[in-house]
Amino acid sequence: ATRGKRMLVFFKIIIVLLLGYMVVNLFRALFSMLRNDPNKPPMSHYLGKRVGVAAVILVILIAATVSGFLPLNPRPY
Repeated sequence: ATRGKRMLVFFKIIIVLLLGYMVVNLFRALFSMLRNDPNKPPMSHYLGKRVGVAAVILVILIAATVSGFLPLNPRPY
């Protein structure tokens, strides 16, 4: 049971890191928009990365829930 809990904590850490990467890309898009430098990637580049990471997180969470790896809270009724 200890190994399973460690894997669950590791899984949650990965999800939090991916969410942090999403926020970083959001701020990079903001700075890209404010600078408007034609030599750097456009704002849509960073926003596209953010959307891609969000899709990956969603697929991972759905797969973990369906497989039973990620326990859900019980219903309140």
